[in-house]
Amino acid sequence: MFQDQELFLFQDWIYPLTLEDLRGKYVLEAGCGGGQHTAMMVPYARSIVAVDLNTADLARERNKASPNAEFVEADIASMNLVKKFDVVLSVGVIHHTDDPDAAVKNLIAHLRPGGRLVLWVYSKEGNAAARYGIEPLRKLFFRHLNKPSLLIFSKALTAMMSLPIYSLYRLPLKFLPYYEYFKNFRRLSFNRNVLNVFDKLNAPQVQFISEARAQNWISGPLFRDAHVSSYRDVSWRVSGVLR
Repeated sequence: MFQDQELFLFQDWIYPLTLEDLRGKYVLEAGCGGGQHTAMMVPYARSIVAVDLNTADLARERNKASPNAEFVEADIASMNLVKKFDVVLSVGVIHHTDDPDAAVKNLIAHLRPGGRLVLWVYSKEGNAAARYGIEPLRKLFFRHLNKPSLLIFSKALTAMMSLPIYSLYRLPLKFLPYYEYFKNFRRLSFNRNVLNVFDKLNAPQVQFISEARAQNWISGPLFRDAHVSSYRDVSWRVSGVLR
């Protein structure tokens, strides 16, 4: 069940790319976390190099039965893998880097001509409550909590959020903040929603990306088939093919 929920989210986040599009491709996953998304791609890709600064060992263990997956501990903003890829993909990571623009530039440097860049990032637009409400609290308080305490708080917060999300947000009141985003909340299990809350509160830093900034990453003569679309009004799906 948990894996199915991860799969629908991942497929939504990488749109218009599909898992089938990875068939026979050399893929770079920039920021693989615990390797959950890697596991979804290995049945399709010819090979995957999955990079993470902190959790490469965890991702390697999760995918130990997949011979076509290689795991590297490195900073995606400064790594040099000395190879080019058919698909360079980064989901939910660029907005946590020190310099998102520099990180994207380095990912492009690992893309072969004709290869596709695929990014999913938090949007500046639509996230006023997070930017001006949650972020100050995270910096002031949440980031200083140990992980067990933060997990307990995340469970309590998720439970409190559930009441309006399963009642008020079922009404056709599209002006409510996060109206589209909470549609996903109702599709996910309580534990998966707790993980989402925990990840947001536990993040070391966040830069919310404007539409103009996202467009700039794939604009100009470098890319064709540029695509930037909003997902649930709180994030950007960004992709383009390197000329």
